[in-house]
Amino acid sequence: MLRFAANLSMLYGEHAFLERFAAAAADGFEGVEYLFPYAFEPAEIAGRLQGAGLTQVLFNAPPGDWGAGERGIACLPGREAEFRSGFLQALAYAHELHCTRVHVMAGVTPAQAPRPPLRDRYLANLHWAAEQARPAGVQVLIEPINRRDFPGYFLTRQDEAHAVVQELGCPNLKVQMDLYHCQVVEGDVAMKIRDYLPTGRVGHFQIAGVPERHEPDEGELDIRYLLAVIDEVAAASGWDGWLGCEYRPRAGTREGLAWLRELRAQGERTRPAAA
Repeated sequence: MLRFAANLSMLYGEHAFLERFAAAAADGFEGVEYLFPYAFEPAEIAGRLQGAGLTQVLFNAPPGDWGAGERGIACLPGREAEFRSGFLQALAYAHELHCTRVHVMAGVTPAQAPRPPLRDRYLANLHWAAEQARPAGVQVLIEPINRRDFPGYFLTRQDEAHAVVQELGCPNLKVQMDLYHCQVVEGDVAMKIRDYLPTGRVGHFQIAGVPERHEPDEGELDIRYLLAVIDEVAAASGWDGWLGCEYRPRAGTREGLAWLRELRAQGERTRPAAA
């Protein structure tokens, strides 16, 4: 059975952040993810997780100055000390929240900057981060993101991300495969799942409808078909990760979860009876 995590940065916006954990649990979610936890003390979030019986699946390392438009600093020369300090903060939160995945955002390419020095810095920072995270049992995730939403973002393609993971050879460095971004940038999503999931380099999935990033059953992706592909390939390859529901509800969050309720009901109907 596929496991779905509620993205609390996008879902349950009708609630204050700390109230979203209980709301997600009430709708049957067993895991949560979000962008950043750093506005709250780890103990506050840990208490909400424990109280709601939720698993912390994923969050992002500090991204630089988000309000000023920064979307990560891993590829930016001259920001190494800030990157390392931020990542160590993320690891401290991961320890307190029992979270085994941290997403490191690459950053926006500076205007007119040549790409090779940025890639060198990106790989050096990722290698250092993976080495720090490995003893703690934490995976470092990198995510290709489309430039329509994040203009100038450094990492956009699945093959680029997998090349980075292969080149560095760190066993806890993985690709975060967001089907929304993948469709916007490249398409051919089902074949990319079939190609990449069996490699062991995919650490996490995220889903949303394309092109408007609403519920995943809206738009140009056949989410039921794609979920069936993930389920099939995961069963064959032994993958047991999570799928993050990272979309903007068209109306209320609960009202927009009909697709997930239908999927769960179908799973219950097809589950083999106990012997």
